[in-house]
Amino acid sequence: MGSTSAENHGTEGVGRRDLIKRSAALGLISVPTMSFLSACASSGGDDSGDKAKAGKKTAKNPLAVNDTAGMEFVLFDGGFGKEYAEDAVKIYEKNFPKASVKFSATQKIQSTLQPRFNQGTPPDLIDNSGAEQMDMGVLVGKNQLTDLTPLLDAPSYDDPAKKVRDTLRPGIVEMGQFDGEKVWILYYAYTVYGVWYSQKALDSLDEQYPETWDQMLAVCAKAKKKGMAGWTYAGKYPYYIPFSLYPMIGKVGGREVLDAIDNLEPNAWKHPAVKACFEAYYELYKKGYVLKGTPGLDHIQSQTAWAEGKALFIPNGSWVENESANVIPKDFDLAVSAPTGLDSSDKLPFGTIWASGGEPFIVPAKAKNAPGGMEQLRIMLSEASSKNFTSKVKSLTAYNGGTDGIPLTPGLKSGVAALEKAGENVVNPRLQDWYVQLQKEKIGVSGLGEMMAGRLTPAEAITKIQGFADEAAKDDSIKHYKHQ
Repeated sequence: MGSTSAENHGTEGVGRRDLIKRSAALGLISVPTMSFLSACASSGGDDSGDKAKAGKKTAKNPLAVNDTAGMEFVLFDGGFGKEYAEDAVKIYEKNFPKASVKFSATQKIQSTLQPRFNQGTPPDLIDNSGAEQMDMGVLVGKNQLTDLTPLLDAPSYDDPAKKVRDTLRPGIVEMGQFDGEKVWILYYAYTVYGVWYSQKALDSLDEQYPETWDQMLAVCAKAKKKGMAGWTYAGKYPYYIPFSLYPMIGKVGGREVLDAIDNLEPNAWKHPAVKACFEAYYELYKKGYVLKGTPGLDHIQSQTAWAEGKALFIPNGSWVENESANVIPKDFDLAVSAPTGLDSSDKLPFGTIWASGGEPFIVPAKAKNAPGGMEQLRIMLSEASSKNFTSKVKSLTAYNGGTDGIPLTPGLKSGVAALEKAGENVVNPRLQDWYVQLQKEKIGVSGLGEMMAGRLTPAEAITKIQGFADEAAKDDSIKHYKHQ
């Protein structure tokens, strides 16, 4: 996926995209192997003797970090780059001048860190993202993560009268929970998912963004006459399609339809709203409004074709602005919209959008310096670090604010406007982090990908996907999660 949120969307049984968000450099197609699962299961032993002793708790050091203890931070090296994290590390080093900090970035999170989890010597802070993301459902289930509640209840970096949790965007805390109150993951990026397009291209058709499906088909017909496809998408990774399709299902049928899907309820996929939305998307294929060759394109190729004006719309996450910066023309006027609905009978208003946390940060249970890992996150959740991230990578953070005084890029400005328009109508389907393999490989590749390539009818795709969901529901080797 792009390289952030989406891709970071967890793995099977996980608690969070990433797709997306990332996941943003999405967790492309790989899924953690059994060797990882079994290895995790076997890593017992108590090496608490290696842990750094607690430091002195003060107003400036509310997590009682040992000011001479080393701190190790491993970042996923994806679409957001590493500069924002390096800048935050410098603040940690300035605050704790006697501590040595080891910072590194890699795309191979699982293969680099799995052996260290098994040996009981993991780093203190990890951005667990990308194609090689470790399965967070497994990490939580095997008690391999530190509960981040002390961080959330600590005073915020900027205002001691406010707790960290009170400075976060809606949904961030809940996304880090699996069962109960403990918070195992802190999603640092905030991803807006939806339909991305060039406002300039839409203006050239003398059209507004379509709010109903009849209008969508009319806009695509007009584009086709001008030699432009209506849509393209990451055909090789069709789990990008849900970035606009799932919130459309929520808009048409209400949040409870998405909740039933997340809960793996029997016949959830057979709801009339799902059928109507699948049929709407299939119509794009049937009418020839999808860019020819799309099923063979990966995320970068589809984004490039779209940036070159070969297609008007693409389902994606807000990492796309940074990831495609080298191919998006200066006058493109990048914009994002909530998904088009069916008609006035939809349950939720136009503007209903999917937005949620991406870039999952974790502190391992066996970290030598867990308070240091949490303090590094507390620094990153300051207004200054949040602004630094936003200005450098064109994406919002989990910190609720941090855009004042920053010149916003077109896509970011459009994303902020889309969130304002949505108001309370923000949905957050959890399938992609609770059941990553189901979402990516089965629903995405074998279901939606086949339907959009014309190899399955909507009815066949629904039957197939419901079958996959039923299998997952019955599979005792998978940890199951439910909306509370």
